[in-house]
Amino acid sequence: MSQTQRVGFLLIDNFTMISLASAIEPLRMANQLSGKPLYEWVMLSETGAPVRASDHMLVTPDHSIQDCGHLDMMILCGGVGVINARSRNLRVWLQQLAKRRIKLGAVCTGSYLLADAGVLTGYRCTLHWEYMASFKEAFPLLETSNALYCIDRNRLTSSGGTVPMDMMLHLIEKEHSSALSIAICDMFLCERIREGQEEQRVPLRHMVGTAQPKLAEVVALMEANLEEPITLDELACYVDLSRRQVERLFQRHVKCSPSRYYLNLRLKRARQLLRQTSLSIIDIATACGFVSTPHFSKCYRENFGLPPRDDRCSRATHRADTPVLPGLVMHIQLDSAKGEPTFASVTL
Repeated sequence: MSQTQRVGFLLIDNFTMISLASAIEPLRMANQLSGKPLYEWVMLSETGAPVRASDHMLVTPDHSIQDCGHLDMMILCGGVGVINARSRNLRVWLQQLAKRRIKLGAVCTGSYLLADAGVLTGYRCTLHWEYMASFKEAFPLLETSNALYCIDRNRLTSSGGTVPMDMMLHLIEKEHSSALSIAICDMFLCERIREGQEEQRVPLRHMVGTAQPKLAEVVALMEANLEEPITLDELACYVDLSRRQVERLFQRHVKCSPSRYYLNLRLKRARQLLRQTSLSIIDIATACGFVSTPHFSKCYRENFGLPPRDDRCSRATHRADTPVLPGLVMHIQLDSAKGEPTFASVTL
């Protein structure tokens, strides 16, 4: 893909600045390190008027949505109170972009406005966990995921915070090369590019609301006892419910059994330890409540598709095995990069 892609960032009142910056900076660095104008970007608002971020910074956009010109991709930047930004004008414009098969994306809570315009129907999507419960109630037919980000054909949605960086790095890898995306990751001192299927850590109250305090109590007990798991009968006793009542709560509100939920918590903790520490696999198994390493490996493989040893090895060797782009040197050629001489010594 050689021609420059033009990306519009639509700013909604009270948008989250960290999500916007996390989405733009990988594009800037892709240009700088490749020495080519792979991307250009413009700031948009619905009317062209300045927009204030949730941190009170005021941003003056380049265009309104009506005079922004050609776009190859549009990213909607949401934040606090995104529901208040709904309008017929915005809805129609998003539908027009969808008809022209332009890539549409959203960061933080921006998915709410894409869904409101009907352009997420048939696509897997996500958004920040704080809006997850209300989003599912408003759009029950959409395939909503708890993933960090979702790239489903020409729809890109991200949960927010720093996650848009991972999403854009994944997109750059797909459109250009893994060597470029990893080089960008290194420049930003980013330890790794998170995979889209990794889940947000969503507080249970935002998944089921506040109407299920007993369920929240049980989960809190599970989270506090990963190394030495508590039996279901003990959990039920602690919250003054019967075993059957606890099972019904989980089936109704979490869509799985208590034992499955508990196992998933322990495996997620194990994966964090595997990727973020040098603990041995047997120590990780013990720390996450598994009685034997073979049992831990079996559960890990069934849940993540590969055994823990292979998962750790694949992470360790990923960068070493990444092919270098033939003949590509990171020259500082763009005007925007001329003021950053320290980057000029980096080669790919």
